[in-house]
Amino acid sequence: MTVARRIQDMLARSSWIRRMFEEGTRLKNLYGADKVFDFSLGNPNLSPPEIFHKALRDAVDHSGGMGHGYMPNAGYPHVRRAVADYLSREQGAAITENEVIMTCGAAGALNVILKTILDAGDEVVVPAPYFVEYGAYVENHGGLLKTVATLPDFNLDLQALRDSITPKTKAVLINSPNNPTGQVYSKATLDQLGQILREQGRRLNRTLYLISDEPYRKIVYDGQQVPSIFAAYSESIVATSYSKDISIPGERIGYLAVNPAAAFKKDLIGGMTLANRILGFVNAPALMQRVIGTLQGQSVDISLYAGKRDLLCRGLADCGYEFSKPAGAFYLFPKTPISDDVQFVQALQEERILAVPGSGFGGPGHFRIAYCVEDAVIAGAMPGFKRVMQQFKKQ
Repeated sequence: MTVARRIQDMLARSSWIRRMFEEGTRLKNLYGADKVFDFSLGNPNLSPPEIFHKALRDAVDHSGGMGHGYMPNAGYPHVRRAVADYLSREQGAAITENEVIMTCGAAGALNVILKTILDAGDEVVVPAPYFVEYGAYVENHGGLLKTVATLPDFNLDLQALRDSITPKTKAVLINSPNNPTGQVYSKATLDQLGQILREQGRRLNRTLYLISDEPYRKIVYDGQQVPSIFAAYSESIVATSYSKDISIPGERIGYLAVNPAAAFKKDLIGGMTLANRILGFVNAPALMQRVIGTLQGQSVDISLYAGKRDLLCRGLADCGYEFSKPAGAFYLFPKTPISDDVQFVQALQEERILAVPGSGFGGPGHFRIAYCVEDAVIAGAMPGFKRVMQQFKKQ
């Protein structure tokens, strides 16, 4: 075998999300796309806003000169200025282009951050359930992922987080709004987390970073707001993308931003700019940088996702499912009526419903539904959801 053992191990435990997506392709070929109810992948189904298409046409028409050439590894200065101006209002901090690096999506941002801060054996603490690929990202750079259970409503268990911090801890990585649960952490929770990290950092004489993965920041409901981590803790870093809020995941454009109050800001920015290059990204896509530079604050119509959430929650509640109604993102994480979530998801497959076992996210006994789909998919799946629930209730 010529494939590295580590890759073999990763393949063996490869993402449930992709496996279910591939199963969906097989079933659609077999039965027809309209007979399969695919909730497996968080691929936005809303078209980008028209302003995006206009900005894209303008960027193409006026590219000129070196419009497709290299730029500074951190990104175009004028784009970073536009991002910083918007982010200053969003985070409530005086951010300049010097604290912003344009990246290949939030995944690129996270890998750049982790490459910069991790030494071999450093631990990154992550509340569970969590986005499945965090483990691979941390492992990419010699770190160890350390998961900590959340409360029953998926809010942070602050005492458990405090207890998880050791001399090997380098960062806490949070995701709010959360994938897969849709939970949004409150200002009070983030303030308490910041206080814990300050206290533990002093105790250990070690800088502890708080990394916030925020690609769903604009997808919130019922008047919710996502608080600023920059206000909660000085040693904080944001990673985000435009994939979800303007529905362009395939364009791979995002950024990272370092809190201007961070003690080692200059070193962080220098290291991350270098990491952006040596990881092979070199720089974020030039065309997309020019496009999003004019689109700060834009998003798809979030009320459409709110409608899908409500349609799904009403339907599943009527079928007898238990869940916490999500405050943001476009995922629902219901309990399974049996402890074996894999078996339950396999039963859903028999009804041609594709969801992902919660154990794939570190949340066994649950399953994830990505409701960024047509309303007809949600409505059409309800009879199957009901039959499967009734099947297990009889056992």
